[in-house]
Amino acid sequence: MSRITRRGALVGASVLPFGVAGAARAQAKFPDRPIRLIIPWAAGGPADAGFRILAESVSQKLGQPVVVENKGGAAGVLGALALQDAKPDGYTICQMHMSMLRQPMLNPALKYDPIKDLTYILQITGFVMGVVVRADAPWKSLPELLAYAKANPGKLNWGTLGAGSTQHLAMESLGMAQGLTWTHAPYRGTADTMRALLGGEIDFASESSGWAPMVMAGKLRLLAVFTGVRAKRFPDVPTVRELGLEIAVDSPGGLVGPKGMDPAVVKILADAFRAAAQEPKHLEFLDNMDQPLMLLDGPAYRDSMIKTMEQERELLRRLKLLPA
Repeated sequence: MSRITRRGALVGASVLPFGVAGAARAQAKFPDRPIRLIIPWAAGGPADAGFRILAESVSQKLGQPVVVENKGGAAGVLGALALQDAKPDGYTICQMHMSMLRQPMLNPALKYDPIKDLTYILQITGFVMGVVVRADAPWKSLPELLAYAKANPGKLNWGTLGAGSTQHLAMESLGMAQGLTWTHAPYRGTADTMRALLGGEIDFASESSGWAPMVMAGKLRLLAVFTGVRAKRFPDVPTVRELGLEIAVDSPGGLVGPKGMDPAVVKILADAFRAAAQEPKHLEFLDNMDQPLMLLDGPAYRDSMIKTMEQERELLRRLKLLPA
């Protein structure tokens, strides 16, 4: 009896290392082909540029190309929709942003659950939002712009990268607080919004920091930022809250994949993107865009988005934007 037990134990012991080694070999095979990274905005905006830097670095770390695919339009949800049809093998991943969390609440036709139907891999950064006008615009401050809008209902047109985006809701919150009437024009991405503003299609834009180079070049004027503190490169520009308007916007973003991903694959991707996010080239990009580094691992990122979703639902309810 004791010999059989001992023999069984020896057999079990010999199998265990083989199983662990086999799992390790299986994990080591990822990735063995190119990874598709979806950016759900048009090329040229700050989200696109930052993730292209990350993709280049991660490609070197993992030994396989990380191929960026832009899917602009539809308020930024085309990436989330693509993930619903993708295999959860780690070869299709997507930039995560607040519209992907928010849009299913605004549009009942979107059938994905932004918490249950995504695998959260890594939170990476946030975005600085601001209100910009052309350099030759008559408004020198946000209060001047709001006063003009109040005196001229329906006259101003303004743009963002999409209906239901963080930039859209931030500006609508201001407008509702002031009792303003104006026309919102959604575009496919920040770069398109900036082109529309410079071309005179719209009077102002509520956008993330893709405006920074044009502000520094004197083509645009930054009236205010929505963040809790002033932007480092624009210390003379007030926050919206400093102007007496109780709105502060933080818009975290990161990386997600289809639901049901292998935790070992998630870890490989998270480790690679975390390391890439802290490299000098990416940190320089963040500084140039006034974006903070906000690293959170997948579970913490998911928990944060659960809380944020409930806060967003309440904001949308107060703005009367939730469907009946």
